[in-house]
Formats: sequence, C-alpha cells, structure tokens
Amino acid sequence: MEGNVNRRCANGLPFDCHLLAIACLSALMLRLISGRHYQCAGVIFAPYLPVASKSAHCCRGHICCVPIESDKGTVLKAAPAFTERLAWDAIGSGWRHLHGSVSGAGLSFEWHNFTLPAELNWGRSFHPSSIEVCLNRDGNGRVACNNREAAFTPWTIGFYRRGDEALPAIRQANQRHQFLTVEMSFDFLRRHLGEFVTSLHPLVREVVLDRPHKSAVVPTMRLTTHQSHLLTNLQKAPVPAAARSVWYQAKALELAAELFFIAGGEQELFCHRHQRISVERVDKAIALLRERLANPPSLEEIGQAVGCSPFYLSRTFSAVTGLTIPQYLRQIRMERAAELLRSGRFNVTEAALEVGYSSLSHFSQTFHETFGCCAGLYPLRTPTQR
Repeated sequence: MEGNVNRRCANGLPFDCHLLAIACLSALMLRLISGRHYQCAGVIFAPYLPVASKSAHCCRGHICCVPIESDKGTVLKAAPAFTERLAWDAIGSGWRHLHGSVSGAGLSFEWHNFTLPAELNWGRSFHPSSIEVCLNRDGNGRVACNNREAAFTPWTIGFYRRGDEALPAIRQANQRHQFLTVEMSFDFLRRHLGEFVTSLHPLVREVVLDRPHKSAVVPTMRLTTHQSHLLTNLQKAPVPAAARSVWYQAKALELAAELFFIAGGEQELFCHRHQRISVERVDKAIALLRERLANPPSLEEIGQAVGCSPFYLSRTFSAVTGLTIPQYLRQIRMERAAELLRSGRFNVTEAALEVGYSSLSHFSQTFHETFGCCAGLYPLRTPTQR
C-alpha cells in the first residue's frame, strides 16, 4: 500500500496538494521569465519535471505523469496512480498497512486477517514492477501465471513477480485468511542486490539485470520455524518508532537473503539441492494434473513422469503444498469449474463434466463445500464480485 496516501503537511493539507501548488507557482514563474505558456492544475510541463524519454511515465509522490505533445510544447499530464485500496475494500479492517511505501522507500509490509463469503481477486493488490513475498498462516490462495502457480496453503511461504501484465490470484471463499506480505519494488531490489547477480534466483536476476519483466511465480515452500516467528514479529516491530524504517528494511533484506538466492554448481548444499529437486517434481506433478483434470493420471503414472516412487511423491507433494494429491486435485478442479461458470458459456452439468465429475450430486456437494454456495447460483452478487 502507498504509505503516503494520508500524508499531510503542517497546515493540514494533503501532501500531494502541496506538490501541485508548488508546480503551479513554478509554472507561473517560468511563464513570467521566458514568455512561454505553461499549464498546471493537473498538467505539468516538462521544464518543471524533466523526463528522460518522451514516452516514459514519470512519478513524483502521487502525481503520475505522461508526456503529451501539444502546440504549446510537451506536457506531463496527470494519470491515476496505482492503489490497492480497491482490492481490499470488501474486507475493511481485515487489511492493515504496517510499514513503508512501494513508491517511496521501495518496500511495504501489510497484514491481512479476514473471512469472506465469496472468493477474492487478490491479484488486484499487486503493485506493477514489484516482487511480493507472502507468508501465509491460514487460508488457501493461489497465484498463477503461464501454467505455473504458487499454491498458498496454511504455513507456507512464496514469492511472485508482478510485471507489465496482471497476475491472476484468488483467495478462496468461506475460509479464515491470515497472511503477511512484503512487497519490494524493482528499484529497491536493484539497489540492494545488484552486486549478487550471478547468485540470484532467475526470477529476481532478470529484475536486477533490467531485462523485460513479465509476471512470474515460483512454487511455495513450508514456513521454517524462523520464518514462523518472523511472521509474528513483523506485525508489531519490537523497536522504537524512530528505528522502525531501519528494522523493517533489515527484515525485508533478511527475507530476500533466504528466498532470492540460489547456490550453483559444487557450492549447492545437499539440503538445498534436495529441496530444489522436490519443488521441481511437485511443479511437474501439478502441471500434469492441470493438463488432465477430466481424466487425472494415477499416482503411479505421476511418479513415473516426475522420476520418483509413488510413496515418495505423495510425501514430497504434501510437504511442499500442504495438501495431499487428491486434495489438491479437488481444489484445482473446483477452481476451474468456477472459472467456467463465471464465463457464462457453461452450465453446471457441462462444467462438472469438463473437470471430470460424472456425478452431478457429488460435484454440487463439493462445489458448495468449497465456495459456500450452490453451483447453480454461482457467481453470487457479492461485494467482492461487483
């Protein structure tokens, strides 16, 4: 969340109003000095806010500008700044900003604690040009992109990159959701991780190298004991107010050190290699399940496809995702069925058959248990779906 949204100056006026007032005065002075025309009141000319590229966006505080050619020169026209408030309107006080600003300091900490009768489009809260870490204590959520996904089950942790395109993400209905997010801007990551390029996870390395940034996700992992304690401590910084910015930045970098680095070649520890291979196997298993929702492969088939025994695969899958393979299959079947029903092109029977249910009563019961409403009434007109 933008930490300066409610920032006010000594006279009580919003901080952004002061920025606009200064801009208007500057435009007037430039006009008097040069005889050229400069506009303000939401349109600021390039001499006041220089830009490196005529096509680039420029942000100062909460004034986001786009250069526009006119008969009087190049103007920077105010454009709406990104805000995640709309994404959390439905949960009210269940969303709490803890510290920071993505557009300011480059990092933001937020705590979420809510229950909703309908699924929530969580992806609308992801800031463009940022990587977010999610420490998930309770509730099931999913972030998906390009046939890969991060499945957040209780006591898991993961991260994802919000690039130029939106990143689909859903929080399930009728569940208690408790999770903490740490969002870091691309600029913040370049400043602090630039010297470690060769040791970074590919998703982070591309950001530091300033390569084209598409949205991306990585599979989740179980929270370690240390990360579980950190999840609690981050909700209330145990330091004086004057030291909070330093403390929170240190915690953000601590998470970055744990999650964003990989060991390569001979330096890779056995435990790290074991964890990486486990995640890769689970990732392959999930992709196979998604490809064959209507006719899912057997446990033996999945084991052969990913290169391990059925027993070992079951244990690894549960350790990585927090769900058994049948539980996970049920979850993604219901999510796909909900997606088909929302499209308006499938009725309940067609959606059930599409995801592999031959019994309509079994499908309806499972759907109701997952989403809290009958499939025939879905999607309901709830605050999160308006």
